[in-house]
Amino acid sequence: MKKSISVFCVMLMATSLMAQTSSIVLNQPDTNRGLTIMKAFAQRSSQSKFDTLDLKLQDLSDLLWAADGINRVESGKRTAPSAMKSQDVDVYVVMKKGAYLYDAKKHQLDLVTAGDYRLQVAGRQENFASAPVFCVLVSDISRFKSGTDSLKLSWAALDAGIVSQNIGLFCAGTGFATHPRVTMDVPKLREALKLKASQYLMINNLVAYKKD
Repeated sequence: MKKSISVFCVMLMATSLMAQTSSIVLNQPDTNRGLTIMKAFAQRSSQSKFDTLDLKLQDLSDLLWAADGINRVESGKRTAPSAMKSQDVDVYVVMKKGAYLYDAKKHQLDLVTAGDYRLQVAGRQENFASAPVFCVLVSDISRFKSGTDSLKLSWAALDAGIVSQNIGLFCAGTGFATHPRVTMDVPKLREALKLKASQYLMINNLVAYKKD
Protein backbone atom coordinates (compact mmCIF):
# COMPACT_ATOMS: atom_id res chain seq x y z
CA MET A 1 0.00 0.00 0.00
CA LYS A 2 2.80 2.42 0.99
CA LYS A 3 4.63 1.56 -2.26
CA SER A 4 1.50 2.36 -4.31
CA ILE A 5 1.12 5.71 -2.57
CA SER A 6 4.80 6.52 -3.21
CA VAL A 7 4.47 5.67 -6.91
CA PHE A 8 1.32 7.81 -7.13
CA CYS A 9 3.09 10.76 -5.48
CA VAL A 10 6.02 10.49 -7.91
CA MET A 11 3.61 10.41 -10.87
CA LEU A 12 1.72 13.41 -9.48
CA MET A 13 4.95 15.39 -9.05
CA ALA A 14 6.04 14.52 -12.60
CA THR A 15 2.67 15.60 -14.00
CA SER A 16 2.88 18.86 -12.04
CA LEU A 17 6.39 19.52 -13.35
CA MET A 18 5.26 18.91 -16.94
CA ALA A 19 2.38 21.35 -16.45
CA GLN A 20 4.78 23.98 -15.13
CA THR A 21 7.12 23.66 -18.11
CA SER A 22 4.41 23.53 -20.80
CA SER A 23 4.24 27.34 -20.84
CA ILE A 24 6.82 30.08 -20.34
CA VAL A 25 5.33 33.20 -18.78
CA LEU A 26 7.19 36.18 -20.21
CA ASN A 27 8.20 39.36 -18.43
CA GLN A 28 6.52 42.65 -19.19
CA PRO A 29 8.38 44.40 -22.05
CA ASP A 30 10.94 47.06 -21.23
CA THR A 31 9.79 49.83 -23.56
CA ASN A 32 12.61 52.18 -22.50
CA ARG A 33 15.51 50.12 -23.84
CA GLY A 34 17.35 50.46 -27.13
CA LEU A 35 18.73 53.06 -29.52
CA THR A 36 16.79 55.81 -31.25
CA ILE A 37 15.08 54.61 -34.42
CA MET A 38 17.57 56.33 -36.77
CA LYS A 39 20.55 54.84 -34.92
CA ALA A 40 18.86 51.44 -35.12
CA PHE A 41 18.59 51.84 -38.90
CA ALA A 42 22.29 52.75 -38.97
CA GLN A 43 23.10 49.48 -37.13
CA ARG A 44 20.73 47.29 -39.17
CA SER A 45 22.46 44.24 -40.71
CA SER A 46 22.11 40.49 -41.12
CA GLN A 47 24.56 38.45 -39.06
CA SER A 48 25.92 35.02 -39.94
CA LYS A 49 28.14 34.79 -36.85
CA PHE A 50 26.58 34.77 -33.40
CA ASP A 51 26.92 33.55 -29.83
CA THR A 52 25.14 30.28 -28.99
CA LEU A 53 24.32 31.33 -25.40
CA ASP A 54 20.63 31.04 -24.46
CA LEU A 55 18.71 34.31 -24.35
CA LYS A 56 17.74 35.72 -20.97
CA LEU A 57 14.02 35.75 -20.21
CA GLN A 58 13.77 39.55 -20.35
CA ASP A 59 15.47 39.66 -23.74
CA LEU A 60 13.16 36.96 -25.10
CA SER A 61 10.15 38.77 -23.64
CA ASP A 62 11.09 42.09 -25.25
CA LEU A 63 11.89 40.43 -28.58
CA LEU A 64 8.48 38.77 -28.90
CA TRP A 65 6.54 41.83 -27.81
CA ALA A 66 8.46 43.92 -30.39
CA ALA A 67 7.85 41.28 -33.07
CA ASP A 68 4.07 41.08 -32.81
CA GLY A 69 2.95 41.84 -29.27
CA ILE A 70 -0.09 43.80 -28.18
CA ASN A 71 0.73 47.49 -27.83
CA ARG A 72 -2.87 48.74 -27.40
CA VAL A 73 -4.50 46.63 -24.73
CA GLU A 74 -7.95 48.18 -25.10
CA SER A 75 -8.24 47.07 -28.75
CA GLY A 76 -5.86 44.10 -28.86
CA LYS A 77 -3.94 45.65 -31.74
CA ARG A 78 -0.35 44.65 -32.39
CA THR A 79 3.07 46.17 -32.96
CA ALA A 80 2.81 44.81 -36.54
CA PRO A 81 -0.09 45.73 -38.85
CA SER A 82 -1.80 43.06 -40.94
CA ALA A 83 -4.02 43.02 -44.02
CA MET A 84 -7.64 43.69 -43.07
CA LYS A 85 -6.63 43.49 -39.39
CA SER A 86 -6.58 39.72 -39.78
CA GLN A 87 -3.61 39.11 -37.44
CA ASP A 88 -2.80 36.11 -39.62
CA VAL A 89 0.83 35.75 -38.53
CA ASP A 90 1.73 33.44 -35.64
CA VAL A 91 5.21 33.54 -34.14
CA TYR A 92 6.60 30.11 -33.33
CA VAL A 93 9.76 30.09 -31.22
CA VAL A 94 12.12 27.18 -31.76
CA MET A 95 14.77 26.66 -29.10
CA LYS A 96 16.92 23.81 -27.84
CA LYS A 97 14.25 22.59 -25.39
CA GLY A 98 11.27 22.77 -27.70
CA ALA A 99 9.05 24.56 -30.20
CA TYR A 100 6.65 27.09 -28.70
CA LEU A 101 3.80 29.29 -29.92
CA TYR A 102 3.75 32.92 -28.80
CA ASP A 103 0.41 33.87 -27.24
CA ALA A 104 0.32 37.67 -27.57
CA LYS A 105 -2.83 38.05 -25.47
CA LYS A 106 -1.28 36.29 -22.47
CA HIS A 107 2.28 37.32 -23.40
CA GLN A 108 3.57 33.82 -22.92
CA LEU A 109 5.02 30.89 -24.85
CA ASP A 110 2.99 27.68 -25.05
CA LEU A 111 4.78 24.43 -25.76
CA VAL A 112 3.87 22.83 -29.09
CA THR A 113 6.46 20.05 -29.28
CA ALA A 114 9.29 19.19 -26.89
CA GLY A 115 12.73 18.60 -28.39
CA ASP A 116 15.30 20.41 -30.49
CA TYR A 117 14.04 21.30 -33.99
CA ARG A 118 16.56 24.01 -34.82
CA LEU A 119 18.13 21.85 -37.52
CA GLN A 120 14.75 21.66 -39.26
CA VAL A 121 14.56 25.46 -39.24
CA ALA A 122 18.14 25.77 -40.48
CA GLY A 123 17.42 23.36 -43.34
CA ARG A 124 20.36 22.86 -45.67
CA GLN A 125 22.18 25.82 -44.05
CA GLU A 126 23.28 23.75 -41.06
CA ASN A 127 25.71 26.44 -39.89
CA PHE A 128 22.70 28.32 -38.49
CA ALA A 129 21.38 25.38 -36.44
CA SER A 130 23.25 26.41 -33.27
CA ALA A 131 21.37 29.71 -32.96
CA PRO A 132 19.66 29.81 -29.54
CA VAL A 133 16.36 31.15 -30.89
CA PHE A 134 14.49 31.00 -34.18
CA CYS A 135 11.35 33.07 -34.64
CA VAL A 136 9.40 31.13 -37.27
CA LEU A 137 6.65 33.20 -38.85
CA VAL A 138 3.58 31.26 -39.96
CA SER A 139 0.53 32.75 -41.69
CA ASP A 140 -2.90 31.19 -41.31
CA ILE A 141 -4.62 32.34 -44.49
CA SER A 142 -8.01 31.15 -43.21
CA ARG A 143 -8.08 34.34 -41.12
CA PHE A 144 -8.50 36.42 -44.28
CA LYS A 145 -12.24 36.72 -44.81
CA SER A 146 -12.08 37.34 -48.56
CA GLY A 147 -9.84 36.90 -51.60
CA THR A 148 -8.43 34.00 -53.60
CA ASP A 149 -5.76 31.76 -52.10
CA SER A 150 -3.20 33.41 -54.38
CA LEU A 151 -4.13 36.85 -53.10
CA LYS A 152 -4.19 35.64 -49.50
CA LEU A 153 -0.66 34.28 -49.87
CA SER A 154 0.48 37.68 -51.14
CA TRP A 155 -1.03 39.34 -48.08
CA ALA A 156 0.54 36.66 -45.89
CA ALA A 157 4.00 37.36 -47.31
CA LEU A 158 3.56 41.08 -46.72
CA ASP A 159 2.37 40.59 -43.13
CA ALA A 160 5.18 38.15 -42.30
CA GLY A 161 7.71 40.56 -43.80
CA ILE A 162 6.51 43.32 -41.47
CA VAL A 163 6.90 41.09 -38.40
CA SER A 164 10.35 40.05 -39.61
CA GLN A 165 11.30 43.71 -39.99
CA ASN A 166 10.12 44.39 -36.43
CA ILE A 167 12.50 41.66 -35.28
CA GLY A 168 15.32 43.14 -37.33
CA LEU A 169 14.83 46.64 -35.93
CA PHE A 170 14.56 45.35 -32.37
CA CYS A 171 17.83 43.47 -32.79
CA ALA A 172 19.56 46.47 -34.36
CA GLY A 173 18.35 48.77 -31.59
CA THR A 174 19.33 46.48 -28.73
CA GLY A 175 22.57 44.98 -30.05
CA PHE A 176 21.42 41.46 -30.96
CA ALA A 177 22.40 39.41 -33.98
CA THR A 178 19.64 38.37 -36.38
CA HIS A 179 19.32 36.96 -39.86
CA PRO A 180 16.04 36.71 -41.82
CA ARG A 181 15.82 33.47 -43.79
CA VAL A 182 13.41 31.51 -45.98
CA THR A 183 15.43 28.27 -46.03
CA MET A 184 13.71 25.58 -43.92
CA ASP A 185 13.00 21.85 -44.01
CA VAL A 186 9.33 22.58 -44.66
CA PRO A 187 7.82 19.05 -44.42
CA LYS A 188 9.58 18.18 -41.15
CA LEU A 189 8.99 21.61 -39.64
CA ARG A 190 5.30 21.55 -40.53
CA GLU A 191 5.04 18.25 -38.66
CA ALA A 192 6.99 19.51 -35.65
CA LEU A 193 4.86 22.65 -35.36
CA LYS A 194 1.63 20.68 -35.93
CA LEU A 195 0.44 23.08 -38.62
CA LYS A 196 -2.97 22.96 -40.26
CA ALA A 197 -3.46 22.92 -44.04
CA SER A 198 -4.28 26.66 -43.97
CA GLN A 199 -1.01 27.55 -42.20
CA TYR A 200 2.04 28.43 -44.29
CA LEU A 201 5.67 28.73 -43.25
CA MET A 202 6.76 32.14 -44.51
CA ILE A 203 10.12 33.22 -43.07
CA ASN A 204 12.29 32.75 -40.00
CA ASN A 205 14.65 34.99 -38.06
CA LEU A 206 17.46 33.60 -35.96
CA VAL A 207 18.10 35.75 -32.89
CA ALA A 208 21.22 35.58 -30.72
CA TYR A 209 23.70 37.64 -28.81
CA LYS A 210 26.48 38.99 -31.00
CA LYS A 211 29.72 37.06 -31.08
CA ASP A 212 32.66 38.90 -29.46
